[in-house]
Amino acid sequence: MFTAHTLTRTLSAVLVAASLASVPAFAQAPAAAGRSNGLETRISELHQKLQITPEQEDKWKAVAKVMRTNAEASRALVEEKRKDEANLTAVADLNAYAEIAEAHAKHARKMAKVFAALYDGMSDDQKKVADEVFRDHKRRANEDRAQAQTGAQ
Repeated sequence: MFTAHTLTRTLSAVLVAASLASVPAFAQAPAAAGRSNGLETRISELHQKLQITPEQEDKWKAVAKVMRTNAEASRALVEEKRKDEANLTAVADLNAYAEIAEAHAKHARKMAKVFAALYDGMSDDQKKVADEVFRDHKRRANEDRAQAQTGAQ
């Protein structure tokens, strides 16, 4: 069955890979504004870290738009899957997980495409920072996953 932990991990993976956004778990209901603020904070931090120039601003806006769209679509999908969580059969659970994984891949491809347009126009220094940001985010996600698995045992 989908558990809050499974959904949280799955959603985190979707959002990390697809939008570079570290979004809080969606297990708690009232924090829609908090999730949005967390995403907006991440977008702002990335803008600053990547030192987006005025010439790059239009491409950056496209990246930020995809981040927002991916986060909202992922949130909506997970919330839909959680509605009948207590009544899911094993097969329904696996199918729901597959739908989330497919959405993850779709979002990652969309993000890669729009980010490539920005990345191609970056200076070498900006590209180095972007590469480090991606590596660091992936490393932290792997550490979080390992910690969650250790805590679940």
